[in-house]
Amino acid sequence: MAVTTTQTLRMRFRNEAGSIVTLSLDNPRNNLTAADVQGVMDLIIAKNVFVTNGGGLVGKVDASIVDRTTNVLFEVSS
Repeated sequence: MAVTTTQTLRMRFRNEAGSIVTLSLDNPRNNLTAADVQGVMDLIIAKNVFVTNGGGLVGKVDASIVDRTTNVLFEVSS
């Protein structure tokens, strides 16, 4: 059956309350660098783009690209 692989950029921030907030983006560019992601994360924080229940985003925690492979074992035809 079908095998699909997808990637997600996961950026984790700390908000004013100290909680961790995750922002995920599907299908990031293949040539994305750590410097690119850090720059975008800094901009998101500086521009106060997102406000959470725990307040605005105040710091970066980490960022990673998550690879996910799905193996479809069977599908029931409609």
